[in-house]
Amino acid sequence: MNACRTRPWWPLVLLLAAAVARAADQYSFDASQYEKKPYELGGYVQFQQDAFALNRSGAQYKLGYYGEPQRASLDQTTGIMELTGKLRQGIGTFDFRTFSSAQSNELSSDQSNRFYEAAYSLRPNPGMTLEAGKRALSWGKGYAWNPIGFVQRPKDPNDPQLAREGYVMADGDFIWNPGGALQTVAFTPVLMPVGDQVNNDFGASGHLNPAFKLYALYRDTDLDFAWQGKGSRPGRFGFDFARNLETNFEIHGEWARILQFPRVVTDASGRTSTEVANATSYLLGLRYLTQGSTTYIAEYYHNGTGYSESEADQFYQLVDAAFAPNQAPGGKPLLQKALALGQGPYGRPFAGENYLYFRAQIQDALGIVYFQPAVFALVNRDDGSFQVTPELDYTGYKNVELRLRLYMLHGGSFTDFGEKQNSRKLELYARYYF
Repeated sequence: MNACRTRPWWPLVLLLAAAVARAADQYSFDASQYEKKPYELGGYVQFQQDAFALNRSGAQYKLGYYGEPQRASLDQTTGIMELTGKLRQGIGTFDFRTFSSAQSNELSSDQSNRFYEAAYSLRPNPGMTLEAGKRALSWGKGYAWNPIGFVQRPKDPNDPQLAREGYVMADGDFIWNPGGALQTVAFTPVLMPVGDQVNNDFGASGHLNPAFKLYALYRDTDLDFAWQGKGSRPGRFGFDFARNLETNFEIHGEWARILQFPRVVTDASGRTSTEVANATSYLLGLRYLTQGSTTYIAEYYHNGTGYSESEADQFYQLVDAAFAPNQAPGGKPLLQKALALGQGPYGRPFAGENYLYFRAQIQDALGIVYFQPAVFALVNRDDGSFQVTPELDYTGYKNVELRLRLYMLHGGSFTDFGEKQNSRKLELYARYYF
């Protein structure tokens, strides 16, 4: 496949060589390492090489590469650095996480530097924390999706454990331990202002966006109730739960109700309308660890704000008509509508209604310590299209992680994964932690 041809892997070779040299160092024990220091600094650097096989017949390819040279493959090199740090003084702590990246492919290059998090917190006693700054909250029990993640950026189901950029906010934690069946109660209030220069990608400016989460540990079951008031986004509320049925078998779920959500829909001719109605999203999942150290994760996700199979079909027909070679004169407005919708609601990742997620990962496979092969799949349950991704992960070198993935997308015309930009993606990265 052209997209998977070998590119210069020199960043990976150099990093691997450095890792092997460090692995030869002797481990030592220092009790002072386990004392809480007044400051901490860490992070990682990552070199990544990607090879894409592009899906030139897909709607998302046509929209994403409009005006660009047409091609069947693309190779890309990316360098990433994340820094994390903490500074403690008395009851106060300042912590931060930065994200810097440099990306280059045959069409363009780009650089980015920003703070993912930067917040100052006060902890006058173990049961109270007050903080202000940029914070990435993590609400919800789902692994790949979080319907009740009202004040956080969505996860990428392809890599749910990646750090995400936070929002500027003021928040707190108040914790009680009543005892008995109700073991723990915690209350987390949030104020998240939106203005022209603050959190402007969250929604309409001029709102404080109050929200809260109420947590309870009741008879070994984790429960959360979450609420976000109407403001930059429509008001919403929901709950989640998680419980271990056995030590190696956990179930979890989330449910969210969004009030008066405006949803833009189109037909094949480009006529758009906005439907305003309540929407319900929910998730149900499980996690199971076998005696052989294989972990299985499975989730079903219903996206109440997503598009049905027939609604998505209308959008794909619109794109086909907009890019038809024999398009009638005056067809430019149709193209502009398709581009606007593709960059808006129809271009969201996982914009459909119903999805399945499955992941299986083996620890120390084939008797190789720190070798963890895995495979995960994402399925659009409505149209039957899907993505399967085998993965090899190795962490046997000190402070180094090596990962290889192959994304394989399958689906016919007018299906979710059949209309993506790529049909295949080969990804290799080396990450060094410090």
